[in-house]
This record gives sequence, structure tokens and C-alpha cells, in this order.
Amino acid sequence: MQHTAITFAFYMACITLLSDFGLQDATVASVKGLLAKHTDHLQVIDISHHVEPYHLQQAAYLLNAAYGSFPTGSYHLVLCDVFYTQNPQMVLCEKDGHFFLAPDNGVLPLSFSTNDATWQCATLQQGQTLQDWIIAAAQIIDAIRSNNGDASALDYEPKQMNNLLMHWQPKLTGNTLDCHVMHIDRFENVVVNLTKEEFEKHRRGRAFRIQFVRHTITEISNTYADVKQDDMLCRFNSVGYLEIAINRGKAASLLGLKLSKEQHLVYNAIKIIFE
Repeated sequence: MQHTAITFAFYMACITLLSDFGLQDATVASVKGLLAKHTDHLQVIDISHHVEPYHLQQAAYLLNAAYGSFPTGSYHLVLCDVFYTQNPQMVLCEKDGHFFLAPDNGVLPLSFSTNDATWQCATLQQGQTLQDWIIAAAQIIDAIRSNNGDASALDYEPKQMNNLLMHWQPKLTGNTLDCHVMHIDRFENVVVNLTKEEFEKHRRGRAFRIQFVRHTITEISNTYADVKQDDMLCRFNSVGYLEIAINRGKAASLLGLKLSKEQHLVYNAIKIIFE
């Protein structure tokens, strides 16, 4: 019975795509065409191609939000800031029965808090292009499938995911925790780079307030309907991250909040004060 379940999951697997390419040109279509040519009849499903260019934390958040909804054995191809260096390396990570292929630029350590099985599996040489990267990814996917999903049996060099980008982490100074915006959804709900676990660790049972110029939040809500229409709230969303919202309103516009970028972090800090 167990073997049957594993086999079923193996054949239900798909490839997901997450990129900062946008949809203004043919890049996404070309990636899908190459995957169709070089992989064995695997369905390709988009997560998003609207990641802010080079914004690894937004990419990590969207990846973390989506991958668990796909069948075990799926392959998640992250194509954000691929050419982060002259000879970019591709890493393969196995987590929860899923396989992740991404540049070794810090996006996977931002996605996962644990150090899962990871291997260095490809390096682009000078003059090689995105097409070479996609073909290499397709070959790795086929190699894993040929080994019945056993990535550890392949001749890849084990690698530690230790390149966590610290400038994307919340910063505690005294009783004030500085966070920043890592995603704004279609309803202009603002997702902050703080998990419930991290919040409670810093809070230690104390009262808190999130202070804006004309608004203060002092309680955690469960749903948007916990407050009156047009009132502000914060809650931990389905992915476990702090979200600042307005019931049937647009928090990002009202508060003047934008997606934080590395060079703008000082101006986008959201302060949580523990009392």
C-alpha cells in the first residue's frame, strides 16, 4: 500500500515556476517550451512571474506559500536573480518530499528555516545563458525521476544552505522590533517579514503596539471581520506571517507602505514596540 501511494504521488508530480521575469515578453513562454522539450511530460504550473526584480524575500514568501499545495514529488523551479554572479550556481534542495531548484543566491535559506538536504548541482560558465540553465534544470529533474525520486543517489556535491541574507531579517533594538514589507497582495494587505513564532519569541507575553502616524494596532485578530469595516488590524496569515490590513480597505495606500528594497529599508521600517 505504501509503495502504491509513493508511486501515485510520483506520477502526479508537476513542475512549478516562480520568477521575476514578468509577462511583457516571451521569456516565460521560452522557459516552458524548453521544459516541454527536455522533460518527460510533466505539467508546468505558474506560481507567479510578478516577483519584484531581485527581491529574494518576496520570492521566498511566495514559494513558501505555494509549494505545499502541490503533489508530493513536485519540482519547484525558482528563477529569481539567476545571474547574481558571473558563474551562478544552481542548488537542489529536498524538503517535505518536494524538490527545489534555485540559484545559490540566498532565496532558499529565506524560504526555509531548517537546513534540509541540499546539493550543488550545476554551474553556468561564462557565455552560457538562461537557456542553458533551464536545460540543466530539466536534466536534473529527469535524473531524479530516473532514480525514483531519490536525489541522494545522484552524484551531486552536498551543500550547506548557510548564505542567509541578514539584511532581510527583523531587527530587535531594545524593546522595538523593526520589520519591513515583503509582499503586498491584490487587496493591498501588507505582509511583514515576521512569523508568529518570531513574534512570540520577542514578545515574551508582553503587550505590544504597532504605531503609525494616525493609527495604532494593539491586538492580534484572527480574521478581517474581527474589526469593523474600514478599521485597521493585524493578523497572522495562512503562511504564518504578520499581515497588516484594513477590513474591506487598502492598507498599503492608506499607510503609504511599499515593498521594501534593500537600499530603502530605513524608510520602510514597521516598528513593533513591546511594553
